[in-house]
Amino acid sequence: MNSKKRKKEIYSCDASKFRFIIVVSRFHENLTAKLLEGAEDCLRSHSVPRDHWEVVSCPGAFELPQVANRLAAQKKPDAIVCLGAVVRGETPHFEYVSSATAMGIQQVSLRRSLPVVFGVLTTDTIKQALDRLGGKHGHKGWDAALTALKMADLFRSSVIKR
Repeated sequence: MNSKKRKKEIYSCDASKFRFIIVVSRFHENLTAKLLEGAEDCLRSHSVPRDHWEVVSCPGAFELPQVANRLAAQKKPDAIVCLGAVVRGETPHFEYVSSATAMGIQQVSLRRSLPVVFGVLTTDTIKQALDRLGGKHGHKGWDAALTALKMADLFRSSVIKR
């Protein structure tokens, strides 16, 4: 097993022109706060001005698609990053929440023709989640923001126009 931290990828584009919304779940806040830190670190590292992203919190992962849908309609960002954490318990609740959240985020993205990024940890244990917050599996908050940045750049390119 490799215990080295994965290097954070840097993407080359003029990121200063994009506007983002980060929607973060308060449930499992010990994990989602770290996801948010990673996402904001990624945006700062790519020279996105602080006033070009907004952070909105919601109660849990299940609510992420609802909030993202409303914000997409009201604010017209270049991309939305949805951050949350669903950790398996002893009931089927995990499957319902993780599946509905993933499908809901995808539906918002398709309905709004807007990059809406799935930055939701779905793990069996808290340790697995922590391994994805700067540990051996990289930082999923950073990765989600980087995906949003790449998608915003792609949607503004001559290849794909809104």
